Amino acid sequence: MTTIKASCTQCGDVTLVPAQLHLVVSNRAELSSYSFQCPTCLDLVTKSADEDVVALLISGGVAVDRWDLPAEALEAHSGPPLTYDELLDFALMLSDQDLLAEQLRILAT
Repeated sequence: MTTIKASCTQCGDVTLVPAQLHLVVSNRAELSSYSFQCPTCLDLVTKSADEDVVALLISGGVAVDRWDLPAEALEAHSGPPLTYDELLDFALMLSDQDLLAEQLRILAT
């Protein structure tokens, strides 16, 4: 069986099997990471994973979860953030389908 050596911040080097690791590969390389629960202290350890680490973990049999950063997260935003009242008004408008339909009709004309 394949074993993988990883490092816990509290316990130092620990030995794991592929099923004990959680690998997340992102479309933005700097957001890829792996995590595991230390078998000694039970802390959750999360570390970044560059392309070499990702390749090594995959070759060792670690399952991959893919995650794509939504393009909206990279868009430039301007103006003030929404206030709590604006968000509440929007939620209330969504619950009133007739009001929402009227607002959409006005915007369409």
